[in-house]
Amino acid sequence: MLSLASFRLLSLPNIPLGAIASQIGSAGDETMLQTGPIGGGLAALVGVFLAVSLFYAVTLHLAATFFLGEVPSQRAAYVGPVPAAVSILLGRYGMESVGILSQELGVVVVLVTTLLADAMAIAKVYGISRRATAGLTLLHFAFATVLGFALANLLGFA
Repeated sequence: MLSLASFRLLSLPNIPLGAIASQIGSAGDETMLQTGPIGGGLAALVGVFLAVSLFYAVTLHLAATFFLGEVPSQRAAYVGPVPAAVSILLGRYGMESVGILSQELGVVVVLVTTLLADAMAIAKVYGISRRATAGLTLLHFAFATVLGFALANLLGFA
């Protein structure tokens, strides 16, 4: 039967622990690295997707209430997973060079694709004109950017 300590060892990548500990640990003492309570894999992916979907839904509802007036929050909940899925699936392009795309161009590709997917979902769910869709999408982008920077600073990610 596997213990919790052996499970943590199994979940580490195939990199010698001594090499990692010598890079991270203090002078000469090798400490055992542990993964978080969720670790990696499917649980982490689902957790990140749900958190990002909730974040996009909240920021869209704030933007829609400001832009359109009183709207049901369920509409934002229907739209939230769309930009979340696109940004998570294409996130690699903004983190490193992939194929012919440099990192900087990859960020632009992710941003434009996420905004287009967001606009298509907003137009479908809210049933508004193209001009209003463009305005709400840009306002949603602004709300998400400002709230994202604020949360990153509060939580110590930036």
